[in-house]
Amino acid sequence: MKKLFTIFVAAAAISAAAHATTAFTDAKDAVDYRQSAFTMIRHNTGDIGEMLQGKVPFDAKRVQQRTDALAALAPLPWPAFSTPGTESGGGDAKPEIWADFKDFTAKADKFQLDAKALQTAAQSGDQAKIKAAFAAFRGNCKACHDKYKAD
Repeated sequence: MKKLFTIFVAAAAISAAAHATTAFTDAKDAVDYRQSAFTMIRHNTGDIGEMLQGKVPFDAKRVQQRTDALAALAPLPWPAFSTPGTESGGGDAKPEIWADFKDFTAKADKFQLDAKALQTAAQSGDQAKIKAAFAAFRGNCKACHDKYKAD
């Protein structure tokens, strides 16, 4: 049942990403959408991080579930940055995103690749491999946040 649910969530996420550029009614809707996606990403990332830091017991099955979710969620926020009107504010997005949109989208692409690599590492169940892939994934998050997210 859990596998079926995971497959359903992944299919819905992929479908949503494919239609995201036309799904928004206005800039506020697009900003709300991308913020929601980032909230889900943050939740899953935080849980993995706590396990790898030893704050909670490491559970390879739960890490796999979290990385599966991250791989499905990773493509979602980016189309919402292309919605007209979102560049004038909303959320924590800095204007630098639209000033250097090519770099921003390159970082978004790398983020998605890193999420897939983390998912693959999680499939091994090897905590050292997961930790290395997680460090790369988090490093990419930080690089984007440092340049493009207001605190």
